[in-house]
Amino acid sequence: MTDPTSGLGRRGFLFGAGALGATAMLAACTGNDSDEPTGTVTPAGQSGQTGPPVTIGFSAPQADHGWIAAISSKAEEQAAQYPDVTFRAAAATNDVNVQISEVQALIDGGVDVLVILPFDGNALTEIGRSAMQAGIPVVNLDRIFADPLAYRAYYGGDNYGLGVNAGNYIGTRLKDGNVSDPVIVEVQGITELELVQQRSQGFADALKTYGFRVSAQQAGDFTAATGTEVMSNLLQANPHIDAVFNQDDDQGIGVLAAIEEAERDEFFMVGTGGSTDMMEHIKADNTVVKATTLYSPIMSASAVSVARLIAQNRGLSDLPELAVPQTMIAYSAVVTSENVDAYMPIGYRS
Repeated sequence: MTDPTSGLGRRGFLFGAGALGATAMLAACTGNDSDEPTGTVTPAGQSGQTGPPVTIGFSAPQADHGWIAAISSKAEEQAAQYPDVTFRAAAATNDVNVQISEVQALIDGGVDVLVILPFDGNALTEIGRSAMQAGIPVVNLDRIFADPLAYRAYYGGDNYGLGVNAGNYIGTRLKDGNVSDPVIVEVQGITELELVQQRSQGFADALKTYGFRVSAQQAGDFTAATGTEVMSNLLQANPHIDAVFNQDDDQGIGVLAAIEEAERDEFFMVGTGGSTDMMEHIKADNTVVKATTLYSPIMSASAVSVARLIAQNRGLSDLPELAVPQTMIAYSAVVTSENVDAYMPIGYRS
């Protein structure tokens, strides 16, 4: 799901339901008070009205993962909704030097605004600053640049809050089931990444409020293959488990395979991401997968909408400010059988 060179990692954040022209979530939410779905941003209100023509340049890493593939496709789909937008996508790459060259080509080509999800936020910081100095505003998506002077707006998500929401769901479910001293297992991503540490910290902090703790955790490295391996180890080491928190739905394909191979079903699992695969399991209710916390690639669609408004010198229609906010943090809702139908349309295939 993510690469070890990224400061924030692959997973960006999920923007709240409704149109970008309707609302922008500016602070991280750590509860699960809203079940509103998020979807492709539909032009609405004043900010959705046709404005001056703009050219949006877009750059993202290579689509070697279900989530990152959806990032690019959803950005392009969103741009296509606007008759006043020309969309120019750079060649996707996991080579930072190539990405820098591709972004430079967009700058030289005279785009009006850039949306950049960097392979490595630190490595792409200088090219972001170059664009800004050239008068081309940059919307920094997901993996954050090292210097705020490298972007006009940052669009990201709440990894700590994601962990909190997962912990609250698991804690509440166990408490409601009168489970005392539960065995809670966590399959992390790449543990060296700050985003993984934030998710784990939020999860642990939430569990603590219920008097619970993580019993065992291993790194799944955001791959299905490693997910299978580490979950097999965790199952062997723990003859009884009450709940599993898996930090990535793509990784979860392997985690679930190990669970089914071991024929274990005494526990329930909460994932992360919002993949169509996991939402189908939630809807069918025939596996241990009972929920997933959203970290949706729909954020790229929102970033495109934000970039368009910035280039047109317009703000969000329902906010009194005249300009788009500098920082937008998306909400990581918990998808369960009760709201899965609303979220299914924005899922992505692993």
